[in-house]
Amino acid sequence: MEVIDVLVVDDEAIIREGLKRILEHAGYNVASSASGQHALECMQEENFGLVITDLKMPGMSGMEVLKAIKVLQPEVPVIIITGYSTVDTAVEAMKNGAFDYIAKPFTPDQILEKVRKALEQKAMMQENFCLKKELGEHNGFDMFIGESREMQKVYRRIMQVAPTDSTVLVTGESGTGKELVAQAIHRHSKRRDQPFVAVDCTSLSENLLESELFGHIKGSFTGAIQTKTGLFKVADGGTLFLDEVANISLTTQAKLLRVLQEREITPIGGTQPVSIDIRLVAASNKGLREMVANGTFREDLFFRLNIIPIDLPPLRERTGDIPLLIGHFLRQFSEEMGKDLKGIAPDARSVLEEYPYPGNVRELENIIERAVVLAEGGVIQREDLEMQVAGEEQPEQAGDYVPLNADELKETKRQIRERAVEPIEKAFVLHALKRNNWNITRAAEETGMLRPNFQALLKKLKISVRNEANS
Repeated sequence: MEVIDVLVVDDEAIIREGLKRILEHAGYNVASSASGQHALECMQEENFGLVITDLKMPGMSGMEVLKAIKVLQPEVPVIIITGYSTVDTAVEAMKNGAFDYIAKPFTPDQILEKVRKALEQKAMMQENFCLKKELGEHNGFDMFIGESREMQKVYRRIMQVAPTDSTVLVTGESGTGKELVAQAIHRHSKRRDQPFVAVDCTSLSENLLESELFGHIKGSFTGAIQTKTGLFKVADGGTLFLDEVANISLTTQAKLLRVLQEREITPIGGTQPVSIDIRLVAASNKGLREMVANGTFREDLFFRLNIIPIDLPPLRERTGDIPLLIGHFLRQFSEEMGKDLKGIAPDARSVLEEYPYPGNVRELENIIERAVVLAEGGVIQREDLEMQVAGEEQPEQAGDYVPLNADELKETKRQIRERAVEPIEKAFVLHALKRNNWNITRAAEETGMLRPNFQALLKKLKISVRNEANS
């Protein structure tokens, strides 16, 4: 019979020792921890079958421990210990994923009965999990898809930093999901009910970026026709995400450093500083250390941003997650486009699983979306992927064929135009439909097309819309 490892978390030694004796006498292996933070560290080093935690503890509370466990290891049942005066809070803990609670004082039989029921439920859930795995379902974290060791490290780091206000620097290649990390940190933080504001530092010029970040006073520069609140202030109380922070100019870097040091901003044209309370998450797909070395990024700002680093692995370094991602995107886009796709042909799947994905998860997502659009049968075929794989013979280019007469020249030109225009048409139609929640009438109106013409374009491109009949 398997011996279950149990973790007991309580700041009172007498409670820890009492539970340890009760559980060990019943045949369980027991480890104990005097704080929530230490308990999470233990869980990162060992696998436990059950956690029993006190609700009221100094530092990290039992509720915070529960929430962290439900993200790190959601399959582990948690029993909450509470006093009579905090039963309402314990019920709230059950809503957050606790298996059950037990009020002090309790008898050995009472705690052992709770443990037995919790482990029985866990065993049943594991059976369901195995069945789901056989049916092709997957696990992940928050908005991420992936079970690889590399991603598990990322998940653990997110949960370690989320309860704090520490600044985080997320690094990784384009398409790895840096904004998803920022969003996950925000959702699992104490600021979750406050704004999450994302800024793309590559999309604005230096002057516009400063105006966006710090705000400006009416009349402070040409075009400032009204006072504007900066995004630092918009995000007050919440999280500000600066994407591609490496693209900020040295002048703006100096101002950003001062904001992080003083926790206040001065709008452009203003004279009075404004206090802010934000959690900053920055991201970069460039090596900031190298930029510091060559003088294009401030060293003092780098150290301010790099308090908690999180490095996202490229998809080619977690290839075991590719089948999970393929299945996820296939289900997502099939549902969005109203297609009943049963799967992917073996040769197409082999191409997808062996491709290096220089564009990472975003590139895989785009490939599957395109394949779902192009698929005509119930299974995605190799040609639906429209991927050029190294070693494959290049398809014949239209320019390699020389027409023999005027009619052939006319037809060749028509075919070339059709092939060139079709990808643009597909992108045009799909984006219009997505913006209008897949409603054909609204999409046609927004793009300035007559509905019959828009439908004819859908038919030509073989795009099926799930709600077409009701639109």
